[in-house]
Amino acid sequence: MSGHSKWATTKRQKAVVDAKRASVFTRLGNAITIAAREKGGDSETNFSLRLAIEHARTANMPKENIERAIKRGTGDLEGETLEEILYEGFGPEGLMIIIETLTNNRNRTVSELKHLLSSRGGGLGAAGSALWNFDKKGVVGVATDALTEEAELALIEAGAEDIKKDGAESTIICSPENLQSIKTAIESLHIQAAFAEFDYIPKNTVALSDSAQSALEKITDALDDHSDVVNYYTNHS
Repeated sequence: MSGHSKWATTKRQKAVVDAKRASVFTRLGNAITIAAREKGGDSETNFSLRLAIEHARTANMPKENIERAIKRGTGDLEGETLEEILYEGFGPEGLMIIIETLTNNRNRTVSELKHLLSSRGGGLGAAGSALWNFDKKGVVGVATDALTEEAELALIEAGAEDIKKDGAESTIICSPENLQSIKTAIESLHIQAAFAEFDYIPKNTVALSDSAQSALEKITDALDDHSDVVNYYTNHS
């Protein structure tokens, strides 16, 4: 969720994985299926599939589940049809929210998201109501002490637009088109990436009151629980 430390978000998502493994496996499997359906089942040539598989392995998803999800995407295994749908919404005090979903029933998903948000002080917005305030970027997390001057120059050459250092943790930001080259550069430098993914980064952020932050936590907890939600982003500062 943008507006917080990406590293803190990753740790929180791992807690969700540990507590609700079945729901998370469904979500990760769907992401693998979509990636395989779009660009084939070879992770060597399909970078989106490679990232989806890496996320699944980080969550300790069984190998057979991963292989089954790939086959479902390539058509070698029958399964339900999934759609990727991006929703725009708002939370307390005008907070903007972007919600990425994978669903086999868009009517059910939109109805549930409407209720989820409206019952917690938010709501869904029209197309373009929030997306204008976000840029889609590639982001990679690494340990700050791994970023020597030589490494930083190599990452800039590979397409890094910004390197944000926050103590022991750093986030490399690039255009979506350069995420693969950044990931390759990091691997060639023998640096371990904590995460590598596509994110929506807000152009303008808002500070929330204590009560609004409490309301936001209720929204994000519900989004974490929803099996159709792949990820979500806010402009909370």
